[in-house]
Amino acid sequence: MDEQRWELIVEVSGEVQAELMRGLFEAQGIPVLLIQEGAGRAYGLNVGPMGQVQILAPAHLSDSAKQVLSDYYAGVFEEEDDPAESSEL
Repeated sequence: MDEQRWELIVEVSGEVQAELMRGLFEAQGIPVLLIQEGAGRAYGLNVGPMGQVQILAPAHLSDSAKQVLSDYYAGVFEEEDDPAESSEL
């Protein structure tokens, strides 16, 4: 049986940030695993070593995941403001 290999893509602080990143990757068709120290998760830590969450993607999708991460930090996924929404009445 061939087991799927997973590769570390990024490490973020806290479960909230990790869940946001999970949504980003999954919206692009990339499944991910979130790994956090058990005590950090149990106590809800989001700072320090126990608050770190590792985000892993399947090894065969790691290049795509790293590109999504690069695009995210470059602002590719940001929406432009709609001028009609920001005008004063």
